[in-house]
Amino acid sequence: MILSQANLNLINKADVIVPQPNIFELPEKVLQFGTGVLLRGLPDYFIDKANRQGIFNGRVAVVKSTSGSTSEFDAQDNLYTLCIRGISNGEFVSENIISSAISRVISANEDWNAILEIAKSKDLEIIVSNTTEVGIQLVEESIDQNPPLSFPAKVLAVLHKRFQILGSTATGLVIIATELIPENGKKLGSIILELATFNNLSDDFIAWLQSENRFCNSLVDRIVPGKPDAANLAKLQDDLGYEDHLLSMSEPYSLWAIEGDAKVAEVLSFAKVDEGVVIAEDIEIYRELKVRLLNGTHTLTSGIAYLSGINLVKDAMQNAEIKAYIDSLMATEIAPAIPYKVTEAETTKFAGTVKDRFANPSIEHLWLNITFQYSMKMKIRILPLLLNHYKLFNNVPENIAFGFAAYLTFMNVANEKDGKYYGSHKGNEYLITDDSANYFNKIAKENYPSAVLKDADFWKTDLMLLPGFTATVIEKYNLIAESGIEVALKAQNSTQLI
Repeated sequence: MILSQANLNLINKADVIVPQPNIFELPEKVLQFGTGVLLRGLPDYFIDKANRQGIFNGRVAVVKSTSGSTSEFDAQDNLYTLCIRGISNGEFVSENIISSAISRVISANEDWNAILEIAKSKDLEIIVSNTTEVGIQLVEESIDQNPPLSFPAKVLAVLHKRFQILGSTATGLVIIATELIPENGKKLGSIILELATFNNLSDDFIAWLQSENRFCNSLVDRIVPGKPDAANLAKLQDDLGYEDHLLSMSEPYSLWAIEGDAKVAEVLSFAKVDEGVVIAEDIEIYRELKVRLLNGTHTLTSGIAYLSGINLVKDAMQNAEIKAYIDSLMATEIAPAIPYKVTEAETTKFAGTVKDRFANPSIEHLWLNITFQYSMKMKIRILPLLLNHYKLFNNVPENIAFGFAAYLTFMNVANEKDGKYYGSHKGNEYLITDDSANYFNKIAKENYPSAVLKDADFWKTDLMLLPGFTATVIEKYNLIAESGIEVALKAQNSTQLI
C-alpha cells in the first residue's frame, strides 16, 4: 500500500499521526521555492503542526525550479512521513507524522503559468525559499520569460503579477529566505529591487514592492538527512504498514529564527504552536551560534572524517580521536572567536547540544554530503572565525589549520570524467561536488596546495597576512600526505594536550 489520501483510513493511527480530512480543504497561503528535505522537515513541519491544531489553516504550494519530475509527490497526493528520532531533554523521541502541509508541487519549467495564478490569490500570504547558498544571486534577465531563470527573477515575476492583477490594494507578502548566507532576506530583497529597475517596472510597483512586502532574514537549524538507506527504509515501512517514497528522517531539535516585528508575527501564526519558531527583531545570536559551532564544526570535520573512512556523523562521535578534535575545536578555537557578543555559558550550552545531535544514533547523516560546496562553506563559515581569531589572539589556531589541511587534501582533484571531478584516497575514488572543482583541477597541477592558500582572489582575503597560518596548514597537509589522516589527527590531538 502506497501512502496516499485515499489510504489514510487504513493506517494504524496508534503508530502514526494522520491528517484529518478538513486539512485538505485549506487554502494555499504559502508559495515555497524548493522541494528539499530541509524545507519539508522544518518550515513545512511547523505549518503542518499548526494546521493540525487549527491555528494557521493554510497549505503550501511548492515550486520545483530544477529539472526532474514531480511524479513522486503526485503519486502520494503530496503526503510524506517525517520520522523523528533522537534525544530531547534526556528522553528518546520516536514520532511518525504524515505531513499534509503541501497541497501540490508545480514544475516551474513545465507550468509556470500555474505559479503566476497563485500570485493572484488573495489567500497567498507568504513566500519561503531554500535554493541553496548559490540561489540568491543577481542575474540581469527579463521576468517575462517562461519561466525566468534565476530564483530572484521568479519571485519578482510573482510579485509583479500580483500587483498587476490586484493593483495598489494588493496585499504584500512576507518573504522568508532560509538560504545559509548572512542577511539572506535583505540580500534577496535588494536583488529583486535591482531587477525591478533592470526590467523598467513602474514607480508605483516599486513603491508597493518596498512598502508592502517584508523580506525577512531567517535561520534554519535541524538535521534532516532525508530517506534512510534501503535496509532501514524497508524496516520503517514494514513497521508503518505502507510504502512512502518521500519518507524522511529528522532529529527532534528544531529552530527557525525569523527576523521580524509584530506584523510579521501576526502573519506567521504557526509560530504559536512550537517554541522552535522564534520571531525577533535581531536573530544574529542564533545565526552565529549555529553557523559557527554546528555548521563550522561540520565543515572542518567533514574532510577529516571522510578521509578517515568514516561515512556517518554518528559514527565519528564514537571515534576517540575525532571526538577529541571536535571537543578541542569547539571549546578553544570556535567559541572564543565567534564574531558576535556571546557569553561562554551560551557557547558551552549550545556546543553540548550540538555534540548530542551529532551522536544521534537514529540519524544517517553522511559526511560526504556535508562536503557539498565545501569551498563556499569554508569561506562563509570558517574564514570569519579565522580572521577574528587573529584579531583577538594573533596566533595560529591549530585545529582550524588542521581542518584546512584536510579540506585541501579532499579537494585535490585526481581525475576528471564527463565534466565531473573526483578525488582519491587510499584507493577510494569520490565525487567532489563543489563549484570550485574545476579551479582545483587546474591549480592542482601547479604548486599545490601553496597556490590555493596564496590565492587572495579565491579567498577574497590574503591568508598570507596571517602570521604562520599558511606554513602551518602546509605542514599539516604534508603530514596527512606522508603518514595518513589518522596518524596526522593523532599528532594534532596530542599537541593540543600539551
